[in-house]
Amino acid sequence: MPHTPTLRRSRVDRTRSRNNIYHPQHNTMSTTPPTLPTRLAEIKEDFLALSAADRLQYLLEFSQNLPPLPEQYTDHPDLLERVEECQSPVFIVPEIINGTVHLHATAPAEAPTTRGFAAILVDGLTGLTVAEALEVPADYPQSLGLAAAVSPLRVRGMTGILTRVRRRLRELEATPE
Repeated sequence: MPHTPTLRRSRVDRTRSRNNIYHPQHNTMSTTPPTLPTRLAEIKEDFLALSAADRLQYLLEFSQNLPPLPEQYTDHPDLLERVEECQSPVFIVPEIINGTVHLHATAPAEAPTTRGFAAILVDGLTGLTVAEALEVPADYPQSLGLAAAVSPLRVRGMTGILTRVRRRLRELEATPE
């Protein structure tokens, strides 16, 4: 019987590990809190706590949780932006509502890794202020430890999604209402 990972660690485990952060590339411990927004930091910690095979499974679980597009976008696909960096057809639309980011995305079920990347960003960016979303490091997708589980081209696709979201948020922020 295949091993099903326990993919959600308790809030206590995350808090405990957040206070003592291990930096494998430097083989050191740090008490510096992460600069990522809370939800993105939790997602990153959860990925890094898993083996490569379990990380892929966790990504696939995210793909099953991508929320459907709101009706106003389902009826008007011309309002969505295609993410050309993705091999699969991924479309996004970030919004700023009362100073808060709301990200919507769609990706085909036949592209679960790409769909999972979109779901991570929808989950992690929605609810942030524009300033918080713009401060998310451009290399966040590479920090999830997925290089051994998916192709670099797929990871670049997630980077493309994040880059386009950040660009669009800057445009929206600069446009008077």
